[in-house]
Amino acid sequence: MAFPGVFTIPRRTVEQPAGEAGLWAKMFDPPNVSPMTPELLVPDNPVPEVMAAAGLAQLRKANTVVTDLMHGDKIPAWDGKEIIYFLFRQKGNDLAKGTFPGPTIRIPRGAIFHAETQGHGPPPHTIHWHGQEPTPMNDGVGHCSMEIGRYTYQFQPNAMGFYFYHCHRNTVQHFEFGLYGALLIDPPTAYFASQTNPAIPIGQVPSPTTPGAFEFRVQANTTAFPQFPGFLGGDITTKDSLNMTVPYDVEALWVFDDRDSVWSDFAPDPRAFFPRRGNNPGVNDRWAPGFFNDFNADYWFVTGVDSDPSVIDPGAVAGPGFMGRIPPDLLIPSGLNSGVGRVIGEAADRPELQTQISINAPVGKTVLVRALNAAYDNVRVTFPFDVVVISWDGRALGVPPFGNYNRPFVLPGGVSITYSVARRMEVLFRTTALLIGTQFATVEFIRNHDGALLHTTLIPITVTA
Repeated sequence: MAFPGVFTIPRRTVEQPAGEAGLWAKMFDPPNVSPMTPELLVPDNPVPEVMAAAGLAQLRKANTVVTDLMHGDKIPAWDGKEIIYFLFRQKGNDLAKGTFPGPTIRIPRGAIFHAETQGHGPPPHTIHWHGQEPTPMNDGVGHCSMEIGRYTYQFQPNAMGFYFYHCHRNTVQHFEFGLYGALLIDPPTAYFASQTNPAIPIGQVPSPTTPGAFEFRVQANTTAFPQFPGFLGGDITTKDSLNMTVPYDVEALWVFDDRDSVWSDFAPDPRAFFPRRGNNPGVNDRWAPGFFNDFNADYWFVTGVDSDPSVIDPGAVAGPGFMGRIPPDLLIPSGLNSGVGRVIGEAADRPELQTQISINAPVGKTVLVRALNAAYDNVRVTFPFDVVVISWDGRALGVPPFGNYNRPFVLPGGVSITYSVARRMEVLFRTTALLIGTQFATVEFIRNHDGALLHTTLIPITVTA
């Protein structure tokens, strides 16, 4: 590219000279070792110990999550087709031998977090902690940090919120194929209560408003929404503050995703996605039809669960404009959710405490829905009744120091909100007698470049008396 009177920057195609393709696109000989973690601190994240005490994981290293990136697993879709996935695995956790999405990682705000990590398989890997602010070496962006052999990631989350983690090397392929999971930064005192008293549900905190009670809390500013009891305002800068949080009774995690089965079929041959040689990179490199410049989703998911069109119309076939539905009463096992949903003293899951996918709640409860768009297409979400949007892209709206610049808002029932890949939102609603019965939230997958409706998923929300 020439700039008159300045200088010329030479450009080369990814395959010139021969043998240098890996420098530009992928490496096929991943490293076996990685640098030592700079300024390594002693971790103080209590979650692994709590999970181990609950019998949900074998503790490999004090206060440390041990997670691997793997690939090549096949999971049948609703119609029996085998889709190839790249997955996260937590060592010592029998429930997390490879899950889609990856296990939910929860960390108390302010804890020093360690993830001891190893990449497996031909492609190199990283973990990017999306929305966190680690040092550059620990940020996990390929080419900016390093591709891991074995490495211990370290960071200290400074803000409660809804984030996620994902591989950031060959991101288009690895994220699409399933290398991601939810990352939740909980209140700073979460998990400490269950360490001192095993009868307290994992993840709950002592209630700051009701002596002797314990509850789940999320950061939010509900000053303008008195229908949600227990809100605590005040200064958020103190170390163990629960200020600017509100309790919730039921938590749901919605992760919207799409898959292109043609991409999946090419997974065993990652070199197939290299462009054919051109002499003007990015301009005349030649791509074969169906490769990475041509994404056409034909399967859709909510938190790893098929949106099955045969439930709506037994004769239907997945495709543009078709509608699917996920089943009712879907729960995320506590072993895939940092132990939330289990009481150590009982050593058993309690369904009313577990994170839900399809929602089931009695009247008089506060329901928190966390929704991540992990699809490459846009999603358009419509609730059947009014909800309050309390956060966007991880951070709570209307919470100091940004209280003057944004605020929570009501999303009326029947009014849609559209967002793109990697965006997250959290909403609250309060169940009332008027909502008794089953209604459906609607999630529409919208093609980015022309706005075409590709698929519609219905998520059941059941309120009981």
